[in-house]
Amino acid sequence: MTGNRRNIQTELVHAGDPTERVEGAVVLPIFQSATYASGDESLYDEIRYLRLNNSPNHRALHRKLAAVAGGQDAVVTSSGMAAITTTLFALLESGDHFLAQDCLYGGTHSFASEDLPKLGIGCDFVSGNRPETWAAQLTASTRVFYVEAMTNPLLEVADLEAVVEFSRHHGLVSVIDNTFASPVNFRPLELGFDVEVHSATKYLNGHADIVAGCVIGTAETVARIVHKLNHLGGTLDPHACFLLNRGLMTLALRVRQQNANGLGLAEFLHAHPSVQQVNYPGLSDHPQHERASRLFDGCSGVLSFELVGGGAAAEKLLRGLELAIVAPSLGGVETLVSRPALTSHAGVPPETRAALGITDGLVRVAVGIEAIEDLRADFDGALAAVSQVL
Repeated sequence: MTGNRRNIQTELVHAGDPTERVEGAVVLPIFQSATYASGDESLYDEIRYLRLNNSPNHRALHRKLAAVAGGQDAVVTSSGMAAITTTLFALLESGDHFLAQDCLYGGTHSFASEDLPKLGIGCDFVSGNRPETWAAQLTASTRVFYVEAMTNPLLEVADLEAVVEFSRHHGLVSVIDNTFASPVNFRPLELGFDVEVHSATKYLNGHADIVAGCVIGTAETVARIVHKLNHLGGTLDPHACFLLNRGLMTLALRVRQQNANGLGLAEFLHAHPSVQQVNYPGLSDHPQHERASRLFDGCSGVLSFELVGGGAAAEKLLRGLELAIVAPSLGGVETLVSRPALTSHAGVPPETRAALGITDGLVRVAVGIEAIEDLRADFDGALAAVSQVL
């Protein structure tokens, strides 16, 4: 612990707790109330009302998330997409333009390429690893640069340091989706990013039982986003706040196990003859391995790989797994597998998917906290069945 800054593992347990425990309760209760008695509020956003994201459960979460990520303030939302869309709506208006990394989560990509242009907001997609090309896409109305810590599902690691430097030089707000890394592995606000967003459904909650999101940054920026969120109504309910707060307490323990499992499974698949390629920044032959090793404390539990035999082989693999569950999402204690072409990027046009490298034979794995030897055995058995028909 340096100075007054506590270790992240301690902050995850204790940060955000009320100064006086409610009736002595060690765990903050669920405040199942839509409205609260008025005080001396002078602004709309200060009115004590559940939709305005200021119940005791909300406030505790906001304090905890800000402390864990190194931000001044935070706000939770009803989903990860609510966090992303509300942030962009708060930072951009009709006539504005922004830059975005070219290989993003499918929902974000579609929102940027289909929905925002209808509202007069333009977007150009850029390669996260070619900083020399970014300036050519700037316009007089460019306001934001949006990237992901690790891209979904190809696990690319953009030149994040260059994104921060470029954004500062050109007066852009730098926004990063840190879902895949989590604050345990990477704290982008410390690197210089302005805004950090998460699908809290994933690692932050970690138990696949709620949908939530969050935004973390300076007090001024978060206030702008909260004001927009209060109008759009993407509020997280108190019980979900309670579950997210509980999930955060074990985040460090879970992610460290998932770091180890992710690397262990990636190494196993990398050596298997039925696998053409493995995408995981923790592998030494990953194109951005050096950068990931320098910036991250671990590469988390998401990896993807290409099978010999394409889509048919990928489908047979999924049907042959017994321990891993075929389902979308990630970050929970159980291992999930999916085909991104049919899940996270199903809404992206096929030609765009192909250009991004998301093939029918691509399989994404989100490892849980099971024993690595059992995960290897599960994939080994399923791959053996695939090999018999190739």
